[in-house]
Amino acid sequence: MFSLSQAALPAFETALDALSKILDKAETHATAKKIDPSVLLNWRLAPDMLPLTKQIQIVTDQIKNGSSRLANVTPPPFPDDETTIAQLKARLDKTKAYLKTLDKAAIDAAVEREIVFPLGPTKKGHMKGADYLTLFVLPNFYFHLTTAYDILRTCGVELGKPDFVGQIPMTLS
Repeated sequence: MFSLSQAALPAFETALDALSKILDKAETHATAKKIDPSVLLNWRLAPDMLPLTKQIQIVTDQIKNGSSRLANVTPPPFPDDETTIAQLKARLDKTKAYLKTLDKAAIDAAVEREIVFPLGPTKKGHMKGADYLTLFVLPNFYFHLTTAYDILRTCGVELGKPDFVGQIPMTLS
């Protein structure tokens, strides 16, 4: 039987690694084009959208907070104070390291457990664990991951689908 931890943790880890490599390419691009990296970090796709830095912070928050709620533990706070590519990469590494501390069995046990999570300053959402992962955490995670990728593509960073997908464990024939 396919479990919640199998659905979430490998996808999160692969995406964190891919996003780190994407940020490496962004840094290389900024250096080559003599662009201040802060321009990339503050870029948005539209005036009412969040900038790259916030997109990456939300990616890590979705991973950290969603996985923690499924594991029935309190997520550690990550202050949103990153201002450089190196700091964002450190946040990705910190998120990946945190994931390794979570109990997979606890995550898997959340299939039918009610998950309560904040929706803005006053409202709370309530969902069963399986629905929370598949209908809330994963779509939000992928939305912000895709938006981060798209921001850098818009800025001219040479990225392709393999950069987004990352290193998938597979064999070729």
